[in-house]
Parts: sequence; C-alpha cells; structure tokens
Amino acid sequence: MDIDFNKNDGLVPAIIQDANTQKVLMLGYMNEEAYLKTNSTKRVTFFSRSRQRLWTKGEESGNFLDLVSIKLDCDKDTLLIQANPVGPVCHTGTDTCWAEDNSENFGFLSRLEGIIESRKKLSQTEPELRKENESSYVVSLFDKGINKIAQKVGEEAVETVIEAKDSNDDLFLNESADLLFHYLILLKAKGFGLKDIVKVLEERH
Repeated sequence: MDIDFNKNDGLVPAIIQDANTQKVLMLGYMNEEAYLKTNSTKRVTFFSRSRQRLWTKGEESGNFLDLVSIKLDCDKDTLLIQANPVGPVCHTGTDTCWAEDNSENFGFLSRLEGIIESRKKLSQTEPELRKENESSYVVSLFDKGINKIAQKVGEEAVETVIEAKDSNDDLFLNESADLLFHYLILLKAKGFGLKDIVKVLEERH
C-alpha cells in the first residue's frame, strides 16, 4: 500500500469504522511504524502525538480494536480502517468518541422497528385508556393477536409470489414491501427483531 506519510510530518489520519455496524468509532493518527505494527499484530496501533510514541488502542484498558481491513483514499494520505471493537472505544466509556450508540443499525428499517415497537406497547394499554389519535392499523393487528399477524404474513407472502411470476415490477415491489412490513410486526409480536435474524444468518455463514 503506497501511503504518503510526507504530507503531515510523517503522520496520516486513520478513521476507525466498526466492520459490522459501519459506525465511525474514532479518529487517530499513524506513522509508518504504527501502520506496520497494526498489520503485523492485527490490533490497531496509532502514533500518540501527546505521548510521542506508538500506542496500541486497548493496551491499558483491554478495549482493543481487532483489525479487519485497511483502505487508502484517493490522495493516498488518509486511511479507513475497519475493525471489531472489544468493549467501548472512547476513554470516557462510550461506544464511540462522539458518544453514539454502536448497536446494530439497519437505517430506515430500524426506525420502522421502533415505530412498530411503540405500537405494540400501545396495544398493551387498555382500549378505554387510549387517546382517539392513538388507533392505527398496526395497533389493531396487535390487538387481534399472533394468529392474525401470522395469517397476514402468509397472505402477503402468497401475493408476493404471485406478483413475482408476472412482469409488473411496481406491483412486485409493493407486495414485497407489504410482506417485509408484516414480517417485522410478526417478529415484534414474538419478542424479536431484525438483529436476531441477522445473528442466525451470521452463525450459519
């Protein structure tokens, strides 16, 4: 890897990203020696500007960064390092140096899971205690119970299969969205989420 260590007094910034969640964890600096040690030990090592020496992340706390990959940017002076963190990354005890949560995130699907979870909690409230604007399709499904929810997943699965056999992509995508939406509801009804399915798939892989 042809890294340009000459632009900034022998140092290049190294952006650390969680290999699984893709969350940016921290920013450090590497000289050539730190880069070589990171590659040889498979644990991310920086050059500490305050201590003026090599510093392996976790050497004191035990919260290492296990190396997965290193990429070089187009100007050859910045590294993107994917790693698996062992414990909190920030010295303050947070997951990242921006005090962000580093749990598995599926973008909009995670937001949708959160909405479905809130509807589930609402369905557990006595109907007479709910406000008028608190009724929704999802709440009504939870009210009807697991059998109805499972039935809806089956119906949407059949409709998706039917559309898959035709050539109308718009209808197929809409039925696929309906299937995924109702499947997320079923997962929540059973007390699970996407992360539980991902875990099973990872174990199979």
